[in-house]
Formats: sequence, C-alpha cells, structure tokens
Amino acid sequence: MSERLKYQLGISLIKGIGPKLARNLVAYIGDEQAVFSQSLRALTAVPGIGYSLAKAIKSSEVLARADKELDFIHKHNIKVFYFTQDDYPRRLSYCDDAPIVLYGKGNSSLEGKKVIGIVGTRMASDDARINCESLIEALAQRYPETIVVSGLAYGVDVCAHKAALKYQLPTFGVLAHGLDRIYPALHRNVAKQMLEDGGLLTEFMSETKPDRPNFVRRNRIVAGLVDALVMVESGIKGGAIITARIAQSYNRDVLAFPGRVNDELARGGNYLIKNNIAALIENVDDLEYALGWESHSKQEVVQSSLFHTFSSAEEKALYDILLESKELTANELCVKSGLPVSKVSATMLSLEFGGLIKCLPGNTFKLIK
Repeated sequence: MSERLKYQLGISLIKGIGPKLARNLVAYIGDEQAVFSQSLRALTAVPGIGYSLAKAIKSSEVLARADKELDFIHKHNIKVFYFTQDDYPRRLSYCDDAPIVLYGKGNSSLEGKKVIGIVGTRMASDDARINCESLIEALAQRYPETIVVSGLAYGVDVCAHKAALKYQLPTFGVLAHGLDRIYPALHRNVAKQMLEDGGLLTEFMSETKPDRPNFVRRNRIVAGLVDALVMVESGIKGGAIITARIAQSYNRDVLAFPGRVNDELARGGNYLIKNNIAALIENVDDLEYALGWESHSKQEVVQSSLFHTFSSAEEKALYDILLESKELTANELCVKSGLPVSKVSATMLSLEFGGLIKCLPGNTFKLIK
C-alpha cells in the first residue's frame, strides 16, 4: 500500500495536473506507478499531457518528495484520502476542482447525514459569537448527528469549533497548511480537542506554510465538504464571501444572518441575502425551513397528534394538510380541503383551542412545535 501511495502522492505533486487530468492519465497508462515509468514520448501521447507536464512527471524530485512525505505520514499516523478511493469524502468528490489527495487526522468520518459549514469574519462581534453558538446549540439538540466544518481561523471559525465541542457535535477544521503545524498557534488546544471527535483536513503536504493563496484554495474544500454553508458575519470582502460564492457554484445551500445596514461587518451577509445568494436566517427554525429538514420537535408534534382525539373528520383533514405544508392561510386551507370558509374558520379555532396550531398575522396558521 505504501508503495502505491508514494505514486499517488507523486501525481498530486505535479503542478498543472488536477483530478480530471489525473484520472485520464491513470486510466490511459494503467496505474499510478506505471505513470512514472513511462518515457517522455509515451507521456506526451496522453491527451492533455504536453512536454512540460511530461518533463515534470519524470523529474526525480517528485518521487523523492513523495518518499519524504510517506515518512511523515507513517510517523504521525496521518490518514490519506486519494480521490478515486471509497473513503474519499463523498460530497467533495462531486466537485470538479477537488484535490487529488487529502491528508487528515482525527477519529470521525465526514460521511454524516448532515454536514454544515460555518464561516465568517476573523473580527467577530459579540452578536456574531452569540448567533454562532446559539445556532450550534440548537443543532445539537435537534440534530445530534450534525457535523460542523470550518477553517480554524480567528473569529467565527474558532467560535464554531468551540461551540461544536461544547455541545458534543463532531467538528472538522480545514487547514491552509500542512499537518506539521497549527495556524494560528493560539488554537492548538482547540485543534487537539477536535481530534477526539472530528479532525483536521488539508490538501497540503507537511512543511507547507500558511501562505495567503492557500487560504483561497482551503475555502473551496470547506464549501465542497458540506450540505449547506452558513455565513455568520462578514464584511463585503474576504474569505467568507469567497467560500459562499464557491458553495453556490457547487449547488450547496447558502444561508446568512442579516445585520444592521451601517455595520461594516454586516455588509457581506446582507449582500449575499440581497443578491439571492443566501437565504436569510435568524435561528435554527429558519435553517431547517430553508433546508427542508424535519426536526425532532416536528416529529414530537406528529407523535402527539397520534394520541390526540379529533372531534371531527374536518379537524383531522385540516391538521394533516397543515402538517404537509407547514404554514397556510385560511384561503389556502379552503382550496386544499374543499371546505367552505365558515367551516375552516370554526375548525381551525377548535384546533387552536386544542393546542395543536397557532394563528399568525394575516390569518395564517401553523403547527405548534
């Protein structure tokens, strides 16, 4: 396995070879090891591999660096996820620009039912921290299987990781450097705790410094690993905005907390909402509505309805209609049920007295959670 892994690492080291070209290259040649034994002429015959790439593949430095990384991997018990293997994160594998190799440490899998990315400014306000922790606390109560992904940076990122640890949700940090360091160093203890239920991931080999371009590359991995991305707070520029745009390009749901119009750190979230890139959320109820999730609280409502004795067929019918649609006006209930307005109004009043529904402004009805 180590021998094959060396050649897999070698392919990931060739600048200009991404997942698509790597897949074509390996398929054309036969396997990863065979790629490095081919002549320059044979390599240039592969579609997409010109002379420069072929020469890079034949460089002795490539496999020498791969050997060095293998030593680091074995010494520090690093997990390696190769893009064609079954253990490669499924959600990320659907992204065209996913890394060929991911390096990881930790004890949990990213193949959870629900994976939420949380991003935002490094200069998080008190409101942002409160919103971030409150959201994660509510997720832990309603969806204890949720995995939280962020970037271990200052501000919103580390707030998300700490809240996930506090409320016992697995959490993963995606790094912009190798696994031989933690940046910022101040978050070393948080990172250590994350290894117990969650982990650290990176596409960068050891000895890779946290240089600025790496953070942009890191952001696409955060976006690709998740089902939905939550923007807690951000200015109009920065990594969180980039991550949100990438998530949108991956057809991920993007959600954002709104902020005051004159607040510089609210401009990013407001911009995403205003331009229909993100859905506006204020709490976990908004998140589950936007994502179409069925919460435990809703399940409890369904369970309680099983033991409720409806006084008429109309009550049961209207309750079932509302259960499917979440919120409906009296007129919409008339249309769906075929009942007259007078019958709907009387029946909904009876259900409200029974504690099963509540009436909202605009003569709109919803179930009580």
